[in-house]
Amino acid sequence: MYQGSAAYSMYGAEQRRPQEVERHAPFEVVHGGGLDAQARQGVSRSFLARFSVVMAFVAAFVLLGFCRIALTTATVTQLQRTAVLKEDIVTAQVANNDLQVERSVLSSSSRIDRIATQNYGMVYPTSSDSIRLEEGQGAPDAASLQTPIQTVDDAEASADAAQPADAIDPRLSES
Repeated sequence: MYQGSAAYSMYGAEQRRPQEVERHAPFEVVHGGGLDAQARQGVSRSFLARFSVVMAFVAAFVLLGFCRIALTTATVTQLQRTAVLKEDIVTAQVANNDLQVERSVLSSSSRIDRIATQNYGMVYPTSSDSIRLEEGQGAPDAASLQTPIQTVDDAEASADAAQPADAIDPRLSES
């Protein structure tokens, strides 16, 4: 019933073992052939070559994907910068137009005349003198340039002559 399940005796096993080996088994063992030998052999060279080619294609595909993502990112970044620059240009043009309007308003002759007459008490001259040089006379000499030519109404000239210089302009008395 339990054939072959008996335990071997460890005492004297060295003697019995060689005897068992010498006996012939009912079947014959052939080393190096068969399906089991091919499975233990490992991966074939053709499989490794095919696997390497497939991995090269996968690496190229992944690299192309990364390049595409990088180019898309760079394009989006440039588009955003362009939009910001366009907004800056529009803002600068609006500011330029505002400044041109303000310049034209501030430099208008009617505004300047109003400020001069109201704030500083200036008036337009009532009379003016002009000097004409004849063609033959030549340039004036240095002595005539030293004497200033003044045109003042007689009433103003007499009023100014009666007042001291510091009464006319208070800044003159400070110096």
